[in-house]
Amino acid sequence: MSFYRVKDLPESDRPREKLLKLGAENLTDAEIIAILLRTGTKGKNVIDLAREILLHFGGIKGIAEASIRELSAFKGLGKAKAITLKAAIESGRRAGKEKSKRKINSPEAVADLLENLQNEKVEIFGILTLNSKGELINIHKITKGGSNFAHISPKEVFYPAVKDLATALILFHNHPSGHPEPSKEDIVITRRLVEAGSLLNVEIIDHVIIGKHNFFSFKENDLI
Repeated sequence: MSFYRVKDLPESDRPREKLLKLGAENLTDAEIIAILLRTGTKGKNVIDLAREILLHFGGIKGIAEASIRELSAFKGLGKAKAITLKAAIESGRRAGKEKSKRKINSPEAVADLLENLQNEKVEIFGILTLNSKGELINIHKITKGGSNFAHISPKEVFYPAVKDLATALILFHNHPSGHPEPSKEDIVITRRLVEAGSLLNVEIIDHVIIGKHNFFSFKENDLI
């Protein structure tokens, strides 16, 4: 009996390759499940099997709520794959819970959280959304590339903040050159966003620029 595996799919449809090129956040739920399952069933590739599982259980939330016994009973899953799915979803749940409780109370905490931006070769701009206790709600990467950042609109910044019900946010971006000192453009855009935030009652408490092994805080330098 032969089983369809991820590598049996056309290269453009392989979720692992897509993850490597575009990042995990750009995968569909079915593609994420397919990576975990690794193989399909006789006559059915792993992507189709993942879609059927999601449809049957009502999405990832339904899979999380199902028991090992219920998952194992689905044709094409079995106990080993059911355990893999449950463990992966529980891992994601715990990571989300840990992230939401993380207190962001200094630019050092921001720089530590965004340490991976030090190695980016292009400029990435985003926001950290915070609750009333100063705890992290979410990280949103909004634009990639300096030209996009130059034309950032308040709507792009505050839509995810309002959606997260955030009471405050922190702007961030990296300087691929490694030098975190702000440009005149950085200062102008920051002031424009701070003014927009005051109208929406969402406070921008800092803008942190990530350099190579260092950072620049607008708040610490009295620019906010």
